[in-house]
Amino acid sequence: MRRHDWLPLALIAVLALAAFAFVPSTPTWLTLTIAGLAMGMMIFMMASGLTLVFGLMDVMNFAHGAFISVGAYAAASVLIQLKGGMQAPSLAENLMAMAPALAAAVAVAGLLGWIFERVVIRPVYGDHLKQILVTMGGLIVVEQLIHVVWGPDMIPLPRPATITGSVLIGDAAIERYRMLAVLVGLAVFAAMWLVLNRTRLGLLIRAGVENTEMVESLGYRVRRLFVGVFVAGSALAGLGGVMWAMYQESVTAGMGMQMMVVIFIVIIIGGMGSVGGCFVGALLVGLMANYIGYLAPKLALGSNILLMVLILLWRPRGLYPASKA
Repeated sequence: MRRHDWLPLALIAVLALAAFAFVPSTPTWLTLTIAGLAMGMMIFMMASGLTLVFGLMDVMNFAHGAFISVGAYAAASVLIQLKGGMQAPSLAENLMAMAPALAAAVAVAGLLGWIFERVVIRPVYGDHLKQILVTMGGLIVVEQLIHVVWGPDMIPLPRPATITGSVLIGDAAIERYRMLAVLVGLAVFAAMWLVLNRTRLGLLIRAGVENTEMVESLGYRVRRLFVGVFVAGSALAGLGGVMWAMYQESVTAGMGMQMMVVIFIVIIIGGMGSVGGCFVGALLVGLMANYIGYLAPKLALGSNILLMVLILLWRPRGLYPASKA
């Protein structure tokens, strides 16, 4: 993010206050706002890996949706085996069931990302047109492989017992799962920001982008760093896929592909390759979708495209261009 540039962040508050003027009651506005923030956080988790890969590696990976779907299916496979722990009335048992499922999602999506980078992406580094073609093909292939491994039918994925239902804040009913999604999203953003801006690893990655020869002359293998970035981005997509699947309470092979339009809108709004911009853009998209979905349902599908157009008219390179991140 650009230092001291608070205008894009202020858009979140402006959007929320503008909606407050049209929503008929404060409890309804609060419910919609929390729901929008939760949706934005889940979108951020899915989009952050792709913006990281593009910003640091200049790779247009349209197969990113495959990592979202595979991560969700991997987690569902574990949760089906731990159904008793998910249905237990104890938060500790629920978390013990969720932990291996989230680990499986991250591991399987990361492994798929590693294979994908070596087999599909590596031969087309530096050629965006070929990247788009081969990654779109890879997305279709992985989706069909999901049908082979897990079957073509939707898999129900109920939420843990203690995270199901709502809590009352005044007169507003807030879903527990949405509050969990907000906390997880904040934790992911904080971890990414700290790694990229406050660690030697982050410094090496950013330096490798700016001057590969210099970093390699110091004895570091930039290629390995970039492979690690790609795997990390894929793992984040898997994590976001699990959270989104539990939000919808179902898993389908096409869920990743369905989210790609929203993900690209978020990345464009935020500034191609900017993690901070992706975070702000995801929150704006989540809030806009919920407010417009409530106030004017027929306009909900086009609301985020309109948001993207308005922001690009204001800042053609996005809220926080990566070159100034």
